[in-house]
Amino acid sequence: MSLPNINPGEASRLIQEGAVVIDIRGADEYAREHIQVAKNIPLDVLSPDKLAFVNNQKVIFHCRSGMRTSANAQRLAEVVKTEAFILAGGLDAWKKAQQPVIKDFAQPLEMQRQVQIGAGFLALTGCVLGLTVSPKFHYLSGFIGAGLLFAGITGFCGMAKILAYMPWNKR
Repeated sequence: MSLPNINPGEASRLIQEGAVVIDIRGADEYAREHIQVAKNIPLDVLSPDKLAFVNNQKVIFHCRSGMRTSANAQRLAEVVKTEAFILAGGLDAWKKAQQPVIKDFAQPLEMQRQVQIGAGFLALTGCVLGLTVSPKFHYLSGFIGAGLLFAGITGFCGMAKILAYMPWNKR
């Protein structure tokens, strides 16, 4: 059992008819930008209980690009008890179709992007300093690479934990 994809035009029509839009991205992603009528229920906490408010309404699931919803279509189909769809292309396609979104750039970048920026900056710094100051700075790049490898294998990201304590991430 899987969910059919619909384009932003079809989604907009269904929303006008009373469909519920569920944004499965993390709360940090949702806070920065989301579809005007979307309710945020992150994928990691999504359950039939969380969708109890849906009263025989159609449901439209979406994420940023459509990849997360497509990859989890089976799970999404299992948690919903009514007719449901996936917004093809996600929020990116919705914006491209010039549909309304709420943007709050006062919210911090989502944590994954902060980690990518931080890791990239540190790895590049280690490389440049290793070439110009001392080869020992290459260890910094190696340390960051090892940290990313560890995060990918275990699901624990030390840099994300540290960044969560930064003042711009306090809510």
